[in-house]
Amino acid sequence: MSTTPREVPARSTLAQVAERAKVSLKTASRALGGEAYVSEETRQRVLTAATDLGYQRNSAASLLASGRLAISIGLITGDFANPFYSALAAAIEDEVRPRTIHLSVANSRESAEQERFLAQDLADRQAQALIVVSALQDHAAYSRLQSRGIAVVFADRAAVNINADSVVFDNREGGRLAARHLLDAGHSRIALIGDYEWLPTYRERKAGMAEVLDAAGVQWRDLIRNDAHEALEARKLLSELLELEDPPTAVVAGNNRSLLGLTQELAARKNQQAPAVLGFDDPEWAQVLGITVVSGDVTEMGRAAARLALLRMNDRSRPSEKVVIPMRLIKRD
Repeated sequence: MSTTPREVPARSTLAQVAERAKVSLKTASRALGGEAYVSEETRQRVLTAATDLGYQRNSAASLLASGRLAISIGLITGDFANPFYSALAAAIEDEVRPRTIHLSVANSRESAEQERFLAQDLADRQAQALIVVSALQDHAAYSRLQSRGIAVVFADRAAVNINADSVVFDNREGGRLAARHLLDAGHSRIALIGDYEWLPTYRERKAGMAEVLDAAGVQWRDLIRNDAHEALEARKLLSELLELEDPPTAVVAGNNRSLLGLTQELAARKNQQAPAVLGFDDPEWAQVLGITVVSGDVTEMGRAAARLALLRMNDRSRPSEKVVIPMRLIKRD
């Protein structure tokens, strides 16, 4: 009795993705790789086309053919423009390099869809572990990669709805430290120019500030401004706050990019009365300018994440672990 061979669906190609998204091959490749110089509208169009077609890169086969397949870890970060992520990547690389492990770094640009594609792509390239600064609010989908034997570690933002390792800062205590410092300095009108509202790091920092400032009876909630993920957004929000009839006497920047925007705006207003500024994270230029910050050790975070990934690669059955790194107040002028 003869049987008819079952047809195997052909893999979608990059050319088909480009055609569907109505872009060039080069643009499609850049968009899928998270590279710069691609507009967000184009990037989303290419990602949608790739998802619709079920496109997956198949780099593992070519690596095997060339004999270059080695142990590798993938790192997915939020945005290469933020020095926090370059410091995190450097710390992870320092930890894994002596073990001759290759580190691949990808940029999600805080896009959940881009992150999903990059995670799948790194897995298809035979990464044995992923370290993720996630833009997702639910990480259950990563269990599919875990089922393939891939270790998954979440850095800076804790694992949600998944049994996985995490390394985070004690952001709530960081918020408390910031609020106490400004209260001790005599401030009663304290503004917060914060990050994306959905970010758990920002929510925890704001909650910590609320514990201290609400207990002290400080009226500060009408001076909260959200969604300042980049310098330009923070600068615009500070300009609006300073134009109030009763402007704040102190301003807290939710991250190092918004802190940059605050210093730019205040520099442009050099002849006006300036509020006190306190930032989260500690970029090198904050030390030069004498800005007080609340910061955690990003090098310690990167090394801890790498160690957890290595442990998980060696023992898939070990209990998941959450490492919490303390934050500290660094007082300057």
